[in-house]
Amino acid sequence: MTKSSLKNIVGVDLLSVLPPDRKQWWETPHLIKLNGLMAGLLLFSSTVGYDSSLMTGLQSLSQWTKFMDSPSGAWLGFISAIQSLGAMLGLPAQAWAANKFGRKPCIFVGYFFLFLGVGIQVGAHNPAMFIVSRFFIGYAGAWFQAAIVLLAEIAYPTHRSKITAMYHCQYYVGSTLSAWLVFGCRNIDSMWAWKIPSLCQVAFPLVALPLVSLCPESPRWLISKDRHEEAHSILTKYHAGGDDVAPLVVFQMDEITRSIILEREGSNSTSWLDMLLTKGNRHRLFISLTLGTFAQWNGIGVVSYYLSLILKTIGVTSITKQTLINGFLQIWNLVMAVVGSMLVDFAGRRTLFLLSTCIMLVSYIIITGLSGSFANNHVGSVGTAVIPFLFLYYGGYDIAFTPLVMAYPAEIWPYALRAKGVALTSVSTYLALLFNQFVNPIALDSIAWKYYILYICLLVVILVTIYLTYPETRGYSLEEIAVVFDGEDAAVSTVAELQQMGEEKKLKTEHLESLAESS
Repeated sequence: MTKSSLKNIVGVDLLSVLPPDRKQWWETPHLIKLNGLMAGLLLFSSTVGYDSSLMTGLQSLSQWTKFMDSPSGAWLGFISAIQSLGAMLGLPAQAWAANKFGRKPCIFVGYFFLFLGVGIQVGAHNPAMFIVSRFFIGYAGAWFQAAIVLLAEIAYPTHRSKITAMYHCQYYVGSTLSAWLVFGCRNIDSMWAWKIPSLCQVAFPLVALPLVSLCPESPRWLISKDRHEEAHSILTKYHAGGDDVAPLVVFQMDEITRSIILEREGSNSTSWLDMLLTKGNRHRLFISLTLGTFAQWNGIGVVSYYLSLILKTIGVTSITKQTLINGFLQIWNLVMAVVGSMLVDFAGRRTLFLLSTCIMLVSYIIITGLSGSFANNHVGSVGTAVIPFLFLYYGGYDIAFTPLVMAYPAEIWPYALRAKGVALTSVSTYLALLFNQFVNPIALDSIAWKYYILYICLLVVILVTIYLTYPETRGYSLEEIAVVFDGEDAAVSTVAELQQMGEEKKLKTEHLESLAESS
């Protein structure tokens, strides 16, 4: 990677303290270990993706619909929405606990509720037990979201943006496995057709468990608790390969410490109300709330949760065809989401958001036109033509909203409010999702393709809002991003200051040594 490209990622100050003999991360033992441990954290997004795709797949299985007494309309919406309700109720507690007890303990709380929920779901004897199980699974997902905050705070500086963007991409690793597992179980002539995919919801967390256990705690959280030596040890081990006087370690310790001190001086608390106290925080709050809402109100809620209903409106009624399309769609989503995550430093966050929304807008206009034509003329080829544009729409969504919906809030908030900021984005996402899950099936049953016109209008609103209010954040370290929202006064440190501090320390040491010799 060239010096100019690194400058676009981390900025001038941080670039100047990076090791001059930098190698690729796979050639550097301490970065191999760090990235290997973080791979476990990435899998928690797969759990959410698995569950979302699971509900889409289960709706195509006659075994599940029979067990659930053929839910439809508002009742089907409630069954899908109960998971979101559980997550919403868990997020405030998780945000508080992440600052109080650390990022890692929150993840282990999520394990308890996930195993409880999956146990009830697999052992369900009636629809009520299935619904209760989804609540606990959603509650577990709220606690797992501490993983994205931990990722942002332990990642190597030049890797942070891509690593955090990759987090939500793993959503499609889970959804892909779920979609194909449902496809493979579709012909089992018993309730195990849906119970086997339900049981496999624990697969990704179980794989991640040993890696999470070995993963370091956030150095920023440790510094906030005045555990500076532990934070220094983690940065030394994972960012500098054991060199405790490496310029990168010195720089990060100073920058993080100064940032946290400035936050403490600026406010006596880290309450939710602090998000309203400054212009910069209000701007961050607006982005966190709108991004979570936009992530669901751009039409994705219709496509992801009610794909089978959409396919029925264009004449695709075969269970095999529906589950097959869903399976290939998840693979496409994964590929495009990874492409988007790799572009966050090259193209920038703002450019990706604008490009993503434009692609979705054009695709939705075409999908609406084709669906309307099929409804009037019932020409099979017209209905089939909708399918590639569904893929194009999802490709647009995936290059920005998948990788950045969690990564963008995780980087724009200062340390003390980061967990709360990410939680708010998730709450706004789930609120929008709750609305979608209740309204979408009713609207699709009532007005079918005409409902898509609403999302065309919303996509125009989203495009204008992003253009006017979403700033570019590439080229800054996690602490330096404060300058984008709070102005130059928020700058916490520069290399020149660190060098001056080093010279002053050296002069003091030499002065003390000379005094000792003269005495």
